[in-house]
Amino acid sequence: MPQTQGNGFVTSNALPLVFLEGVDIVNDGNLILSDVSFKVSRGDLVYLVGKVGSGKSSILKTLDAELPLAKGKARVGDYDLATIKSRQIPFLRRNLGVVFQDFQLLTDRTVEDNLMFVLNATGWNDDKKMRERCSQVLDMVDLKTKAHKMPHQLSGGEQQRVAIARALLNNPDVVLADEPTGNLDAETADGIMTLMMKIHHQYRPAIIIVTHNRTIIDRYPGRVLLCSEGRLKEVTEEISPTGASEDMPD
Repeated sequence: MPQTQGNGFVTSNALPLVFLEGVDIVNDGNLILSDVSFKVSRGDLVYLVGKVGSGKSSILKTLDAELPLAKGKARVGDYDLATIKSRQIPFLRRNLGVVFQDFQLLTDRTVEDNLMFVLNATGWNDDKKMRERCSQVLDMVDLKTKAHKMPHQLSGGEQQRVAIARALLNNPDVVLADEPTGNLDAETADGIMTLMMKIHHQYRPAIIIVTHNRTIIDRYPGRVLLCSEGRLKEVTEEISPTGASEDMPD
Protein backbone atom coordinates (compact mmCIF):
# COMPACT_ATOMS: atom_id res chain seq x y z
CA MET A 1 0.00 0.00 0.00
CA PRO A 2 1.11 3.61 -0.31
CA GLN A 3 3.32 4.67 2.59
CA THR A 4 1.48 6.07 5.60
CA GLN A 5 2.48 7.46 8.96
CA GLY A 6 1.88 4.05 10.55
CA ASN A 7 5.13 2.11 10.88
CA GLY A 8 3.47 -1.29 10.80
CA PHE A 9 4.41 -4.25 12.95
CA VAL A 10 8.17 -4.82 12.93
CA THR A 11 7.84 -8.56 13.45
CA SER A 12 10.16 -10.56 11.20
CA ASN A 13 8.50 -11.98 8.10
CA ALA A 14 9.52 -15.41 9.39
CA LEU A 15 7.22 -15.01 12.41
CA PRO A 16 3.42 -15.12 12.36
CA LEU A 17 1.56 -11.83 12.68
CA VAL A 18 -1.01 -13.49 14.94
CA PHE A 19 -0.10 -16.19 17.45
CA LEU A 20 -2.40 -17.79 20.03
CA GLU A 21 -1.55 -20.79 22.20
CA GLY A 22 -3.79 -22.27 24.89
CA VAL A 23 -5.97 -19.16 25.01
CA ASP A 24 -9.30 -18.98 26.82
CA ILE A 25 -11.73 -16.54 25.19
CA VAL A 26 -13.86 -14.90 27.86
CA ASN A 27 -16.63 -12.34 27.26
CA ASP A 28 -18.43 -10.61 30.12
CA GLY A 29 -17.16 -13.20 32.57
CA ASN A 30 -18.37 -16.14 30.48
CA LEU A 31 -15.97 -18.71 29.03
CA ILE A 32 -16.76 -18.80 25.31
CA LEU A 33 -13.87 -20.86 23.90
CA SER A 34 -11.13 -22.76 25.67
CA ASP A 35 -7.61 -23.77 24.65
CA VAL A 36 -7.60 -21.76 21.43
CA SER A 37 -4.39 -22.11 19.39
CA PHE A 38 -3.67 -20.87 15.87
CA LYS A 39 -1.21 -18.80 13.85
CA VAL A 40 -1.75 -16.36 11.01
CA SER A 41 1.12 -15.22 8.80
CA ARG A 42 1.49 -12.30 6.43
CA GLY A 43 -0.66 -12.84 3.35
CA ASP A 44 -2.87 -15.50 4.93
CA LEU A 45 -6.62 -15.57 4.30
CA VAL A 46 -8.47 -17.14 7.25
CA TYR A 47 -12.19 -17.67 7.78
CA LEU A 48 -13.77 -18.01 11.23
CA VAL A 49 -17.02 -19.97 11.03
CA GLY A 50 -19.52 -21.39 13.51
CA LYS A 51 -23.02 -20.92 14.83
CA VAL A 52 -24.25 -17.64 16.30
CA GLY A 53 -22.74 -17.17 19.75
CA SER A 54 -19.97 -19.71 19.19
CA GLY A 55 -17.19 -17.19 19.80
CA LYS A 56 -16.15 -15.97 16.35
CA SER A 57 -16.52 -12.26 17.05
CA SER A 58 -15.07 -12.70 20.54
CA ILE A 59 -11.85 -13.96 18.94
CA LEU A 60 -11.61 -10.73 16.91
CA LYS A 61 -12.30 -8.67 20.04
CA THR A 62 -9.50 -10.51 21.82
CA LEU A 63 -7.10 -9.81 18.96
CA ASP A 64 -7.73 -6.05 19.10
CA ALA A 65 -7.55 -6.08 22.93
CA GLU A 66 -11.20 -5.12 23.39
CA LEU A 67 -11.50 -8.31 25.46
CA PRO A 68 -8.63 -8.97 27.88
CA LEU A 69 -6.67 -12.19 27.61
CA ALA A 70 -7.92 -14.56 30.30
CA LYS A 71 -5.46 -17.42 29.90
CA GLY A 72 -2.72 -18.57 27.56
CA LYS A 73 -0.21 -16.89 25.26
CA ALA A 74 -1.20 -14.45 22.52
CA ARG A 75 0.66 -12.00 20.35
CA VAL A 76 -0.49 -9.72 17.54
CA GLY A 77 2.44 -8.25 15.69
CA ASP A 78 4.85 -6.98 18.33
CA TYR A 79 2.26 -6.81 21.11
CA ASP A 80 1.94 -9.44 23.84
CA LEU A 81 -1.78 -9.47 24.66
CA ALA A 82 -1.09 -10.91 28.11
CA THR A 83 0.99 -7.93 29.20
CA ILE A 84 -0.21 -5.10 26.92
CA LYS A 85 -0.77 -1.78 28.71
CA SER A 86 -3.85 0.34 28.10
CA ARG A 87 -1.68 3.10 26.65
CA GLN A 88 -0.30 0.62 24.06
CA ILE A 89 -3.70 -0.51 22.76
CA PRO A 90 -4.17 2.47 20.36
CA PHE A 91 -0.78 1.64 18.79
CA LEU A 92 -1.81 -2.00 18.37
CA ARG A 93 -5.04 -0.93 16.69
CA ARG A 94 -3.25 1.38 14.26
CA ASN A 95 -1.91 -1.76 12.60
CA LEU A 96 -5.26 -3.54 12.60
CA GLY A 97 -7.89 -2.69 10.01
CA VAL A 98 -11.38 -3.58 11.26
CA VAL A 99 -14.44 -3.95 9.01
CA PHE A 100 -17.86 -4.32 10.66
CA GLN A 101 -21.09 -5.86 9.39
CA ASP A 102 -23.09 -2.72 10.21
CA PHE A 103 -20.47 -0.32 8.76
CA GLN A 104 -20.33 1.88 11.92
CA LEU A 105 -19.94 5.11 9.99
CA LEU A 106 -20.53 8.46 11.69
CA THR A 107 -23.87 9.48 10.18
CA ASP A 108 -23.44 13.22 10.79
CA ARG A 109 -20.19 13.49 8.81
CA THR A 110 -19.23 13.18 5.18
CA VAL A 111 -17.29 10.20 3.87
CA GLU A 112 -14.05 12.19 3.96
CA ASP A 113 -14.74 13.45 7.48
CA ASN A 114 -15.34 9.88 8.64
CA LEU A 115 -11.86 9.03 7.41
CA MET A 116 -10.31 12.22 8.78
CA PHE A 117 -11.75 11.39 12.20
CA VAL A 118 -9.83 8.09 12.24
CA LEU A 119 -6.59 9.72 11.06
CA ASN A 120 -6.86 12.34 13.80
CA ALA A 121 -7.49 9.62 16.37
CA THR A 122 -4.43 7.66 15.26
CA GLY A 123 -1.90 10.46 15.45
CA TRP A 124 -1.93 12.17 12.05
CA ASN A 125 -1.65 15.96 12.23
CA ASP A 126 -0.76 17.22 8.75
CA ASP A 127 -4.06 18.23 7.11
CA LYS A 128 -2.70 18.05 3.56
CA LYS A 129 -1.24 14.55 4.04
CA MET A 130 -4.43 13.42 5.76
CA ARG A 131 -6.61 14.52 2.87
CA GLU A 132 -4.20 12.92 0.40
CA ARG A 133 -4.44 9.65 2.31
CA CYS A 134 -8.25 9.84 2.32
CA SER A 135 -8.19 10.32 -1.43
CA GLN A 136 -5.82 7.35 -1.86
CA VAL A 137 -7.94 4.88 0.07
CA LEU A 138 -11.18 6.06 -1.52
CA ASP A 139 -9.56 5.54 -4.91
CA MET A 140 -8.59 2.00 -3.81
CA VAL A 141 -12.27 1.18 -3.18
CA ASP A 142 -13.55 3.06 -6.27
CA LEU A 143 -15.27 5.82 -4.29
CA LYS A 144 -13.00 8.80 -4.97
CA THR A 145 -15.93 10.84 -6.29
CA LYS A 146 -18.04 10.19 -3.15
CA ALA A 147 -15.79 11.92 -0.60
CA HIS A 148 -18.30 14.69 0.15
CA LYS A 149 -21.38 12.48 0.30
CA MET A 150 -23.13 11.72 3.59
CA PRO A 151 -23.46 8.04 4.56
CA HIS A 152 -27.25 8.06 4.03
CA GLN A 153 -26.66 9.12 0.42
CA LEU A 154 -24.76 5.89 -0.27
CA SER A 155 -25.97 2.37 -0.96
CA GLY A 156 -25.20 -0.41 1.51
CA GLY A 157 -22.39 -1.66 -0.70
CA GLU A 158 -20.90 1.82 -0.95
CA GLN A 159 -21.07 2.26 2.81
CA GLN A 160 -19.19 -1.00 3.25
CA ARG A 161 -16.57 0.19 0.76
CA VAL A 162 -16.12 3.31 2.90
CA ALA A 163 -15.71 1.04 5.92
CA ILE A 164 -13.03 -0.91 4.06
CA ALA A 165 -11.30 2.34 3.07
CA ARG A 166 -11.36 3.38 6.73
CA ALA A 167 -9.77 0.05 7.70
CA LEU A 168 -6.95 0.63 5.20
CA LEU A 169 -6.01 4.15 6.31
CA ASN A 170 -2.99 3.15 8.38
CA ASN A 171 -1.72 0.47 6.01
CA PRO A 172 -2.62 -2.41 8.37
CA ASP A 173 -0.67 -5.65 8.54
CA VAL A 174 -3.83 -7.47 9.69
CA VAL A 175 -7.43 -6.89 8.57
CA LEU A 176 -10.23 -8.20 10.80
CA ALA A 177 -13.63 -8.39 9.07
CA ASP A 178 -16.71 -9.31 11.11
CA GLU A 179 -19.43 -10.53 8.71
CA PRO A 180 -18.49 -7.87 6.11
CA THR A 181 -21.18 -9.08 3.69
CA GLY A 182 -23.85 -9.99 6.25
CA ASN A 183 -26.14 -7.02 5.52
CA LEU A 184 -25.72 -7.07 1.75
CA ASP A 185 -27.51 -8.81 -1.12
CA ALA A 186 -25.64 -11.57 -2.97
CA GLU A 187 -24.46 -9.41 -5.88
CA THR A 188 -23.25 -6.58 -3.65
CA ALA A 189 -21.61 -9.07 -1.29
CA ASP A 190 -19.68 -10.58 -4.18
CA GLY A 191 -18.47 -7.12 -5.16
CA ILE A 192 -17.23 -6.49 -1.61
CA MET A 193 -15.39 -9.83 -1.53
CA THR A 194 -13.85 -9.14 -4.95
CA LEU A 195 -12.57 -5.83 -3.58
CA MET A 196 -11.17 -7.46 -0.45
CA MET A 197 -9.41 -10.13 -2.50
CA LYS A 198 -7.93 -7.43 -4.75
CA ILE A 199 -6.51 -5.72 -1.66
CA HIS A 200 -5.31 -9.06 -0.31
CA HIS A 201 -3.48 -10.01 -3.49
CA GLN A 202 -2.00 -6.56 -4.09
CA TYR A 203 -0.90 -5.58 -0.59
CA ARG A 204 -0.68 -8.96 1.20
CA PRO A 205 -2.12 -8.17 4.62
CA ALA A 206 -3.27 -11.10 6.72
CA ILE A 207 -7.08 -11.13 6.54
CA ILE A 208 -9.33 -12.85 9.10
CA ILE A 209 -13.01 -12.94 8.10
CA VAL A 210 -15.94 -14.01 10.26
CA THR A 211 -18.66 -15.35 7.95
CA HIS A 212 -21.67 -17.64 7.69
CA ASN A 213 -21.53 -17.60 3.90
CA ARG A 214 -20.25 -20.92 2.54
CA THR A 215 -20.40 -19.63 -1.04
CA ILE A 216 -17.78 -16.98 -0.21
CA ILE A 217 -15.44 -19.61 1.22
CA ASP A 218 -15.92 -21.78 -1.85
CA ARG A 219 -15.30 -18.94 -4.29
CA TYR A 220 -12.42 -17.35 -2.39
CA PRO A 221 -10.73 -20.30 -0.67
CA GLY A 222 -8.61 -19.89 2.43
CA ARG A 223 -8.01 -21.58 5.77
CA VAL A 224 -11.18 -22.33 7.73
CA LEU A 225 -11.29 -22.27 11.54
CA LEU A 226 -14.48 -23.65 13.11
CA CYS A 227 -15.84 -22.55 16.50
CA SER A 228 -17.92 -25.41 17.87
CA GLU A 229 -18.81 -26.72 21.34
CA GLY A 230 -16.44 -24.34 23.09
CA ARG A 231 -13.42 -25.23 20.97
CA LEU A 232 -11.67 -23.98 17.85
CA LYS A 233 -10.40 -26.40 15.23
CA GLU A 234 -9.09 -26.06 11.71
CA VAL A 235 -11.30 -27.59 9.03
CA THR A 236 -9.07 -29.68 6.77
CA GLU A 237 -11.75 -31.53 4.80
CA GLU A 238 -12.30 -30.50 1.20
CA ILE A 239 -15.24 -28.14 0.85
CA SER A 240 -17.78 -29.36 -1.72
CA PRO A 241 -18.73 -27.35 -4.84
CA THR A 242 -21.66 -25.89 -2.87
CA GLY A 243 -19.32 -24.80 -0.11
CA ALA A 244 -20.55 -27.48 2.31
CA SER A 245 -18.57 -29.72 4.62
CA GLU A 246 -19.53 -32.05 7.41
CA ASP A 247 -17.58 -29.82 9.77
CA MET A 248 -19.09 -26.56 8.54
CA PRO A 249 -21.97 -25.02 10.49
CA ASP A 250 -25.51 -25.14 9.16
